[in-house]
Amino acid sequence: MTAKYIALLFIVCSLIITPSCINSGGSEGSGTISEVVQKPDWAIVIHGGAGVITRDKLTPEMDNEYRSALEAALAIGESILSEGGNAIDAVEMTIRYMEDNPLFNAGKGAVFNHEGRNELDAAIMDGSTLDAGSVTCVTDIRNPISAARKVMTNSPHVMLSGDGASQFAGEQGLEIVPPEYFYTERRFKELQKALEKEKLGTVGCCALDKKGNLAAGTSTGGMVNKKYNRIGDTPVIGAGTYANNATCAVSATGHGEFFIRWTVAHDISALMEYKELSLEEASRLVVNDKLVKAGGSGGVICLDAKGNIAMPFNSEGMYRGFSKSDGSKGVFIYKDE
Repeated sequence: MTAKYIALLFIVCSLIITPSCINSGGSEGSGTISEVVQKPDWAIVIHGGAGVITRDKLTPEMDNEYRSALEAALAIGESILSEGGNAIDAVEMTIRYMEDNPLFNAGKGAVFNHEGRNELDAAIMDGSTLDAGSVTCVTDIRNPISAARKVMTNSPHVMLSGDGASQFAGEQGLEIVPPEYFYTERRFKELQKALEKEKLGTVGCCALDKKGNLAAGTSTGGMVNKKYNRIGDTPVIGAGTYANNATCAVSATGHGEFFIRWTVAHDISALMEYKELSLEEASRLVVNDKLVKAGGSGGVICLDAKGNIAMPFNSEGMYRGFSKSDGSKGVFIYKDE
């Protein structure tokens, strides 16, 4: 075989063979899934909060509990999407499970504020219409993510707060619970012992359905020991939650004040739209460059219309996972996974 033909064969093989490795964290928490070769029928990505999450902080039992919970949450979204369901339904129902699971800082597992109460925030956005809804400072709605969706679909507003949001949710037939429902001993001890200055726990989900539509949702109990009805980025459309079929769906977790001021979720979308960056490039630039320089910690999960996924974070760890119709999936916790 001549050198000419050997060279030609090498070029052809290089064009055919593409890497399929997954980098869900890496040394810099880049959290990227390699560029897709063929668009999946559906895809879903979730997070369960970011922060000082290291192997020495979690017992093997807690590690297993979190991984099992992430897998269970993904299974709910997988079931809806694989059967042709809408992305917005997959996002809502996946987050409802995480709100009902006391492992996460949302719903049942929400942290306590300075007055010893649980104040909850949630938002949801439909990338096909740019419709959005959110609730904030609610204390008695069992599943704030469902209340956020009702605001989106059944009201002329985008954000409702406090007693008004609860009244609206009750009128919409959502389950209202006594504030004591949200009490968990673990979260109460966090407040009493003041073990952390802040709790960067939040849950979120982004989904792509078979119709090609994107959706994003986020739910949180906010920061432990927060005061003055503090509101973070979660219910702020464009800061902690955003979805647009033209670019991507984003759900954030971290120090909300920075995510609000830097409009993190929309910034990722804007970089894709106006600078034509890829999902990986845009999300990494915002999380691992802009936020780091500003002093903000946390991460995001992102999904674009082609099924590309990115999960960058600049903290020690982030509970996260993804699943696609092609069978690729995984759940991760630490930076080096």
